[in-house]
Amino acid sequence: MAAPTAPELPPEVRPGQSVELLKELHILTRDGKLNQDSRRKLKQVYHLYNFIEPLLKDVQAEKPGVSLVDHGAGKSYLGFILYDLFFKDLADGSHIYGIETREELVSKSTELAARLGFTGMSFLPLSVAESTTSSKLPPTIDIVTALHACNTATDDAIDFALKKKAKHMVLVPCCQAEVATVLRKNKGRDLGRSALTEIWRHPIHTREFGSQVTNVLRCLQLEAHGYQVTVTELVGWEHSMKNELIVATYKNLPRRRPAERLQEVLAELGLDEMKQRFYTPQAAQDAPLATD
Repeated sequence: MAAPTAPELPPEVRPGQSVELLKELHILTRDGKLNQDSRRKLKQVYHLYNFIEPLLKDVQAEKPGVSLVDHGAGKSYLGFILYDLFFKDLADGSHIYGIETREELVSKSTELAARLGFTGMSFLPLSVAESTTSSKLPPTIDIVTALHACNTATDDAIDFALKKKAKHMVLVPCCQAEVATVLRKNKGRDLGRSALTEIWRHPIHTREFGSQVTNVLRCLQLEAHGYQVTVTELVGWEHSMKNELIVATYKNLPRRRPAERLQEVLAELGLDEMKQRFYTPQAAQDAPLATD
C-alpha cells in the first residue's frame, strides 16, 4: 500500500514557508487550503514584503544583523511573515520587535514565536510613545514599520524612528484626525483670511483635506530630517481607503528647503500650534541652504 502523500499546497505559498505559521495566522485552513479572504490577505502581505525586502538587504549590505520594529503590530502578521521569509535562516543577531498595547495579543504572539522556534522575535506591551524611551529596545533601530497605526500613532512612530536613527521607515497611515480637528477649531477665524479655506469649509472636506494634509506634513518632516521619501499605493488593498504607503530612506539629503516648506504650510493653513508634532531639526533651520 502506497504511503499517503502530503497535501499539495496552494501556489501562493512560497518554498520554505512555514505551513504551521500560515495555519496559525488563519491564512491557510487546517487542511492547507486558501479561501478568498485569506488569499487576499496573503497578497497584501506579499506586496508589502516586496517593498521591505530590499530595505532589509540594504541594511545587510552595510553590517551584520538587522533590527526591525513593527509598531501597532496587532496579531503580528507582518512581523511573522517577515521573519519566516527573511529572518529565520539568519544567524547574525537580527531581530524583530513587535510593539502592541493589547497585552493579550502580545502574549499570543510570544507563545506562537516560541512554538515555531522564532527566537529572534520579541513582543512588548507598549504604546508607540512608551517604546521610544523603553530600555527593552536598543538605542538604534534599522527599520521601522507602522501599518494602520491609528491617528497620532503614525507620528509617534516617525518620532521613534527619528530618535532611533532608523535608516528606513515603512508607514501606512490611518485615521488622521488631529489636523482635521485643528482645522475645524480654527475654521471660523480663518474663513475670511484666504480663498484657500474653501477647501475645508464643509465638514466632509475638513476631514478629507485634514487627512491629506497630515501625510503631506509627515513627508515634509521626513525630508527635513534628510530622508528620501516615496509615496505610493498598496496594490490589493482596494477594500480599504487607508492604502497610502510612505517609504522613507535616510540619505542625508538637503534639509533646509523642506523644513521651510513645512513651516510655510503650517502657517498658511493656520496649523502653527502643530509645530511640536511636525518638528524639524534646529540645525536644518540654521544651516545654509544646501544645493540639490
